[in-house]
Amino acid sequence: MEPQLATDSLKQYKEGLASAVICSIWWGIMPIYWQWLRPIESSVIIFYRILLVAVVCLIAALFKFSFKEIIAPLKDRRLLLTYIAAGILITANWSIYIWAVNADYVIQTCIGYYIEPLMVCIFGVIIFKDKLNKYKKIALALAAAGVAVIIIYFRQVPLIALSLAVTFSVYAAVKKGLNKPPILSLLYETIFLAPFALAVVIYLEATGQGALASLGEGEMYKYGLLMLCGLFTAFPLGMFANAANKINLFALGLTEYISPTISLIIGIFLFKEPFEYVQLIAFAIIWIGLAFFSYGEFKYYRISKESSDGGK
Repeated sequence: MEPQLATDSLKQYKEGLASAVICSIWWGIMPIYWQWLRPIESSVIIFYRILLVAVVCLIAALFKFSFKEIIAPLKDRRLLLTYIAAGILITANWSIYIWAVNADYVIQTCIGYYIEPLMVCIFGVIIFKDKLNKYKKIALALAAAGVAVIIIYFRQVPLIALSLAVTFSVYAAVKKGLNKPPILSLLYETIFLAPFALAVVIYLEATGQGALASLGEGEMYKYGLLMLCGLFTAFPLGMFANAANKINLFALGLTEYISPTISLIIGIFLFKEPFEYVQLIAFAIIWIGLAFFSYGEFKYYRISKESSDGGK
């Protein structure tokens, strides 16, 4: 490889890695933002988020694409239905997450996002007949063991964690094979729900049940913060897309564990959520599983790279 090409490639990799880390840190500290919006109801925040994400994505898309290019894919009915289904699933995921954070279940959301990549593997096996290597099998077994520890000790299923993992995994399965630019994908996933969200927001504000009515005299700045939720959602997704184009999937997947780790620390030390030794044991078992999973992915990446290099 020529020196200039090697330098450009290294520069691109560093930029991609920086984007991935910034994106993960952003997602990790987002619980602070959602709790900062209290006393606005979670349901109100959810409808504002759906609406404002669609608005931000439409504005961003119009800067990059013509209106004709934006609406062209929507003429395919099958594609249209796929994006509507994806939009419903990601909205369900967002809704569960925001409600959980504002109901002081940040730690349980972390479990959900730790087991999410493993849940994606399960859906890959069930729907797409993917093969599991021994590392993934061990990881899945350990993740199941970690969840089982919580169920046995607390005598309740961690529904929030499992709901987050399942909704995102089904969302990933529905989107498999769709190769549209990220900003267009997010636009298509939210634009069909936006009119409904707008109607609900107008109704809630007009009847005194919305964000404005819930804020006191010294809290009106929180409405300004709420209006940023579309940008705060779209920005890290843009960073993630930039990272996905510049670094390998192994490195990208590894950085995704940063966000639940940051959120876990925030949940324990900033929000003072109860964290018992049994939960620590469960997390430790899941972390060991993730270590096996990551090692397996690294081996697969290395073998694929060697095979690719050998074919040149």
